[in-house]
Amino acid sequence: MPTAEMFRNAEKTENGVLFKGFLLEPVVEQCNGCDRVREIEGEWYCSSYSKPASKWRNGSCNFATHLKANQGKGKDKVNPIKASKRAAGKK
Repeated sequence: MPTAEMFRNAEKTENGVLFKGFLLEPVVEQCNGCDRVREIEGEWYCSSYSKPASKWRNGSCNFATHLKANQGKGKDKVNPIKASKRAAGKK
């Protein structure tokens, strides 16, 4: 969706952009490269969340399209009973 259509009724204020009753704040540096970022009158705003800085406060933003989810095989909890049975079966 083109930016002009998406933010057609947005009003620029000194605090940010007022859009559908929400005050949109400019994006933070971590948002660079995200597909949800749109430009309005020379500034960049998130089309999904009004306060992007708060989404990055506790790690990564769950709306970020430019980050890959870390879903690799990590250290899973091992059931000690099953582990002992496996070890006993290998003898």
